[in-house]
Amino acid sequence: MHDAELAHERDYVAGLYARLDELRQQKMAQLAQVRRSTAMGSHQNRSERDAFAALYEDRLAQLNAVDDRLVFGRLDLDSGEERYIGRIGLSTDDLRQLMVDWRAPEAGTFYQATAFERQGVRRRRHLILNGRAVRAIEDDVLDPDMLADGQSLQGEGALLAALNSKRTGRMSDIVGTIQAEQDRIIRSPLAGALVVQGGPGTGKTAVALHRAAYLLYTHRERLKSAGVLLVGPSSSFMRYIERVLPSLGETGVVMTSLGRLMPGIKAVPEEHAAVADIKGRLAMVDIIARAVANRQRIPAENRRLQVEGTTLILTPRQVRRARDRARATGKPHNEARITFVKILLRELTDELTEHIESSGAGNTADRAYLAEDVRQSRDVRIALNLAWMPMTAEKLLAELFSKPAVLAAAAPELTEAERELLLRSPDAPWTEADVPLLDEAAELLGEQDASGGRDQAARDAERRRNLANAERAIQNMHQTMADSGVDGMLTAEDLAEHNAVQDEQLTTAERALTDRTWAFGHVVVDEAQELSAMQWRLLVRRCPVKSFTIVGDIAQTSSIAGATSWQQALAPFMGNRWQLEELTVNYRTPAQIAEAAARMANAAGQVVSAPKAVREGRWDPIIDRIEPGNAISRLLEVLPEELAAVDGGLLAVITHHSQLREATQAVRGVFGARVGTGAGSLEQDIVVMDAREAKGLEFDGVVIVEPAALLGDTGRVGDLYVAMTRPTQRLRLISSSELPVGIEK
Repeated sequence: MHDAELAHERDYVAGLYARLDELRQQKMAQLAQVRRSTAMGSHQNRSERDAFAALYEDRLAQLNAVDDRLVFGRLDLDSGEERYIGRIGLSTDDLRQLMVDWRAPEAGTFYQATAFERQGVRRRRHLILNGRAVRAIEDDVLDPDMLADGQSLQGEGALLAALNSKRTGRMSDIVGTIQAEQDRIIRSPLAGALVVQGGPGTGKTAVALHRAAYLLYTHRERLKSAGVLLVGPSSSFMRYIERVLPSLGETGVVMTSLGRLMPGIKAVPEEHAAVADIKGRLAMVDIIARAVANRQRIPAENRRLQVEGTTLILTPRQVRRARDRARATGKPHNEARITFVKILLRELTDELTEHIESSGAGNTADRAYLAEDVRQSRDVRIALNLAWMPMTAEKLLAELFSKPAVLAAAAPELTEAERELLLRSPDAPWTEADVPLLDEAAELLGEQDASGGRDQAARDAERRRNLANAERAIQNMHQTMADSGVDGMLTAEDLAEHNAVQDEQLTTAERALTDRTWAFGHVVVDEAQELSAMQWRLLVRRCPVKSFTIVGDIAQTSSIAGATSWQQALAPFMGNRWQLEELTVNYRTPAQIAEAAARMANAAGQVVSAPKAVREGRWDPIIDRIEPGNAISRLLEVLPEELAAVDGGLLAVITHHSQLREATQAVRGVFGARVGTGAGSLEQDIVVMDAREAKGLEFDGVVIVEPAALLGDTGRVGDLYVAMTRPTQRLRLISSSELPVGIEK
């Protein structure tokens, strides 16, 4: 019976892959035909051609990304229907359904049905693939009438096989093994802010990624043009997860770390915790506003200005009046400067005119040239710039943090010691804590190019024309697209942007990353407990409708500027308009290791989520007590044993950042090319990193060097808790000092 069932599934899955290949060939042929067509005809004709090209390109990208484990499940229903569940939906040319997209409502029962609440499901079958071939099948029989004598009601082999598989250095999707509590959160409504609290190993990141894919599928019309932003704790983490969304059928999510959210800025981590704390406070809003206002200066006395041999007087009263009128426009600094300059140029021109007329000199018939003389005067330009200089956000902050007097004037609420911490060289690299401050400054400064407003108006008018043409083109294409089963994949907004005159064609994601003012339809934030108040302010500005999925674990907070509770983090921006869901099952960490980490955190006074581990491990945490100064030599002694234990899996050495270089050099000296450093080298056998880089990652085995050092100056257990909960199999701690309380029973 089993062999016959396996043969049946292999035949069916082969047919699904044949259909996938057929669709790829169709789209490639259609795309090639469109590209061969000429650009002759009306603008609407060209729009229709480009619309088809964009449609085929998007569909091809989707079809190419889902090849691995295309199908993973089958539902046998009370109605007699056999419903296959996979990464995307597939149908025949006559629209007979072959496979249901995992995000579709009719696929929900694959994850939600139980023996106690079958929801019309008699049997749930897991298809375990190796490449394109079905390697095994596993059945969860929910209807007792289908059971033969001696059969079990339900199995968990597919889940446990996924949990026990070796780590590859890249995150895998969980689309085939999503559990019921995860599925409920993934399919939660779009509106508002959803906080997903979960301890280590509960699949928070996986849930966040699958939710992004689900929302784009379910609310495509709303989210496709605005986009979904996914923010992670570091660029290394983003590389770790980058393959997941394409494998789920989505290629358009903007994925970035907080340090990349300001166009043109590639921020480095903030080295000093105390500096990050200061920069993360909401008080920086007022400080930056003062820094901008202080660039709008009133001279202490009259200024004498030379214009073509004539001396003009610019008074403090004139400057103050022009400044007040410019500020009253409510425009940002650089845009309000246009009003300021116009007022003073007009007054100085009137003064020059009166001087010439009173002296009886010159031609009284035409005074138009006088305005140009005033505008071109070097003295006038210098005076106006000294009173109201156009600024970039980078220049403003560079001066603020490099000039003690400027900082003192803008930040009287900070202590002298705090201001000393903020001072640095004007050419120092931008840090992740600077990014929200740069964004705040850019918001207050506005467009520096004086023609920016006019240029934007012209671009807006052009876009309206493109949108009208696109809507007509979409209407003309509607039936053809419907016949192909892809109607709705391309919107008028997509086509308008595609047809816009640009130096290069950019995707929605690429445009969003280069436009600081882009408003996203939804934002997903991972490791959200680490965000400072200013970083939250930045993200809320990116999504004015405040539609968020926020995932994290308060117990893992390691940043001094991070959250101590979700209420404390979110109340300033969302009030009480957010809801909390909690993941309660630890799928990654063996019970012995999870319990040791929880005991340690609880002993330190940290209230932690204690998700139930689904499996026992083979090993209790291993503790090596050594003499001070012997940590690295002991590390080199035990690494061969650890590599053998994980048997080809991925091993991480986690240490305090102050020991990182020494540990890396020592391990490389022995193990050579098998060693990588940081999360960008996760495909080596051994990765050496600090706890911050390890956040969100997972390894088969972990060796922690000097665990007490990970508590850091703040005394928070977040870094050590993170490090202890990374392994899926084995944990070893090498310590020359007293271990934090609770690690040992």
